[in-house]
Amino acid sequence: MINGMSLKNFMLRMKKILIIVLFCISVTGLLNGQSLTGNYRTGIGLRTGETSGITVKFNAQKASSIEIIAGIWSDWLSFTALYEKNVPAFNIEGMRWYYGAGGHVAFQTDTFYNGRYYNRGDDFALGIDGIVGLEFKIPPIPFAVSLDIKPFLEIYNNGNIFLAFDPGLGIKFTF
Repeated sequence: MINGMSLKNFMLRMKKILIIVLFCISVTGLLNGQSLTGNYRTGIGLRTGETSGITVKFNAQKASSIEIIAGIWSDWLSFTALYEKNVPAFNIEGMRWYYGAGGHVAFQTDTFYNGRYYNRGDDFALGIDGIVGLEFKIPPIPFAVSLDIKPFLEIYNNGNIFLAFDPGLGIKFTF
C-alpha cells in the first residue's frame, strides 16, 4: 500500500503520468528546440517527496525562476507555486543553489478502498511553502536533476494544521 493505494493502482497512475509528461516533453521540445548549455528556459519533469508529482520550472532570468508543482496522492491533488532565486554552486557549469518561497492549495478527491470508490471530495487546504535545494543541469544532455527541502505549513478547512519537512528529488527534461 502506498498512501492508501494498492501497488497496482499506484503503478497505473504513475504510467498515466509518465505518458502525459512524455507527450508534453515531445510537443514542447519540437516547438521550442532544446538547449544543450548549462542553463535552460523551461524544465518539465517529476518530483518525489511529500509533494510528489509533475513539476514545471520557468527560468525567467538567470537569477530567478518560477516553479509549479502538481502534487498527486491517492486521495488528494495539490498545486504549488514557488518563486526561486538561483546562485551558482561550486563553480561548476550548470550547477546552482536555489531558494525561495510560495504557496499551495490542496483538494481532497475520491478515495479508493476495498475495491470501491468513496466520494470524500469536500476537504481542502491552503499552505505556505519554502524551498532550498541544489540543481545540476547536465551540460551535454537536456536533463536536470535536483535535490531539495520544501518545508510547508498547511491549514485545512476544518481548522487542522499540518507541518512537513518535505525533502524531494527531481528530474526534468530541459529546453
